[in-house]
Amino acid sequence: MSQLFSPITFGPLSLSNRIVIAPMCQYSSTDGLANDWHRIHLGQLAQSGAGLLILEATAVLPEGRISWADLGLWDDATEAALAAVLASVRQWSPMPIGVQLAHAGRKASTARPWDGGGALPPDDPDGWQTLAPSACGYLDSDPTPQALDSAGIDAVVDAFVEAARRAERIGLELIEIHAAHGYLLHQFLSPLSNQRDDEYGGSLENRLRLLVRVFDAVREAVSEKISVGVRISATDWVEGGWDLPQSMALAQVLDARGCQFLHVSSGGLDHRQKIPVAPGYQVPFAAAIKPLVNMPVIAVGLITEPRQAEAIVSNGKADAIALARGILYDPRWPWHAAAALGAKVTPAPQYLRCEPQDARGVFG
Repeated sequence: MSQLFSPITFGPLSLSNRIVIAPMCQYSSTDGLANDWHRIHLGQLAQSGAGLLILEATAVLPEGRISWADLGLWDDATEAALAAVLASVRQWSPMPIGVQLAHAGRKASTARPWDGGGALPPDDPDGWQTLAPSACGYLDSDPTPQALDSAGIDAVVDAFVEAARRAERIGLELIEIHAAHGYLLHQFLSPLSNQRDDEYGGSLENRLRLLVRVFDAVREAVSEKISVGVRISATDWVEGGWDLPQSMALAQVLDARGCQFLHVSSGGLDHRQKIPVAPGYQVPFAAAIKPLVNMPVIAVGLITEPRQAEAIVSNGKADAIALARGILYDPRWPWHAAAALGAKVTPAPQYLRCEPQDARGVFG
């Protein structure tokens, strides 16, 4: 029996299999509002056969967007727009849907990737003043971010709480707190970007403080019906930065506080990173963390082949795997994986007629 297609629970949330669709920014909103692109995009992914779909990095404040075109969940208008899109998607799919709540910090105020992706200064029509733990940019040539004061930190925590409440109100079943890829919460974790000398800087305990505050506040703000977890970058891939031993310590802190899953990625904080990209290159980080915690651990990063994914789960390197670009290229990847591994998926009845002759029985 395929372990990849066996059930798993993330706290209160039960999944039919261990394939997670990772958050992927679409840069297709205006003023944070979900629209018809999201309806099309999420609709097709919700028919993929994966166990869970996590929405793209969704900003908790306007200034927390990566670009002006990012999705948001910070006011009644963004809540209503996302609720309408989700209603369309859910009408045709029972797949559980979660959201990744995020603040981009010093990596905010950029152009869309296909427009160059560069940092935009505050006086640009599509730019704004960025915020960070310390007044140092991702690149020396970037506009200097404003270091958050205590009131600004409190406002960030409050924004995560309010967005989490909105997420539960519109029926999202899972919240992933984004503390990876060089965005604000990761910036506080890493000594490369956090040069503070107050209670949020210096020691590991201090650098963990904001993420722990956000996690505790979000967990308290939503009901026990909602699964709450965290995505981290296990390493900055830069000497002297955030690394695996610190990630292992963080994982144990979060586990003790009731975190219900940990999604383990890497990189994104510093342009000097040197990443040895290869199939499954981030899986060893998940494998190192998994024995230390009770919560499920998700591995992600160049997991592209069904038997590769099956081996990761069956060999105990992770409890689940996440797909990102690969499932954009092949939105039926779980169907094809089920056929390859002798498992079953349940498609919408409209698609039952497409079961191929050489994979009879894959549609259960």
